Amino acid sequence: MTDTTLRRYLTQSVLDPNLIFLIEDIASSCRVIANSVRNGAFEGNLGAAGATNVQGEAQKTLDILANDEFERICSNSPRLAALVSEEVEEVTWLKEPEAGDYLLYFDPLDGSSNLDVNLSVGSIFAVMQVEEDGDRNVLRNGRNQICAGYALYGPSTMFVLTVGDKVEGFTCQHGTGDFRLTHPDMMVPAETSEFAINASRYKYWDEPVRRYIDECIAGEDGVRARPFNMRWTASMVAEIHRILTRGGVFLYPADSNNRDAGGKLRLMYEANPMAMIIELAGGAASTGLTPIMDIDPTGPHQRVPVILGSRSEVERLVSYHKT
Repeated sequence: MTDTTLRRYLTQSVLDPNLIFLIEDIASSCRVIANSVRNGAFEGNLGAAGATNVQGEAQKTLDILANDEFERICSNSPRLAALVSEEVEEVTWLKEPEAGDYLLYFDPLDGSSNLDVNLSVGSIFAVMQVEEDGDRNVLRNGRNQICAGYALYGPSTMFVLTVGDKVEGFTCQHGTGDFRLTHPDMMVPAETSEFAINASRYKYWDEPVRRYIDECIAGEDGVRARPFNMRWTASMVAEIHRILTRGGVFLYPADSNNRDAGGKLRLMYEANPMAMIIELAGGAASTGLTPIMDIDPTGPHQRVPVILGSRSEVERLVSYHKT
């Protein structure tokens, strides 16, 4: 661990000061949400909120609180033009957009189904820029992201960030609340023996996915000739963090049950940010047919298939989809 705080890291960069302000506001939002998650049982905030979001998913009370904190804190950023949230159907415009203004895409509380059983949850975010005055287009592919990251609310609170070059991991220091650089230049190991998928959906999978998982499960007796472990936490943030630290591949593919919806995970504030992080850390991110960040979105809540992680495993899956 170094003495480098998130603030020092950002101020030593060549980033636009307004982007620095926005990233610090995002980190502050995550710090507040971490505290709300930690105290949820005492404050009566666990359990369902009795409402559904735009995707028709049951909202937890903390989903709504987390969204409100992102909106409240990040709206203070003077050059933030709009918010695109998983929990809000319409784009929230904060000002008339000007060239260079920022657009914030976020999933305020990923994996909230884990709250009642005290497992890890997180937040995911990405930032793009307005291209010209009056431009209200928030539907740009992931190659336009200038910043992406996530917070992990686990045994410690982590804030993992890329501003387009390296992937850096900061841990919130208990007592001070400072995010300190503890995981510099995070890289996805090239080889892996772990995969993460919801195996209960096996009957819905397409043949390329079944083939890949069957080969992994066969272990030493199969074509892979080595054992594989399966992991599944129902929290994308937790899965991706594990892949960044020890390798692996995460799959939420299109299948016969979710294909009409386009897949399960949302492109703009789940798949795109994680794809940017994984690619810059040396991994790969694909739908099975195309790189995730090359997709031109058709709506702010568009769903897509997701396969990302160690490059060799993603490339194998892509090759299976092509045969």
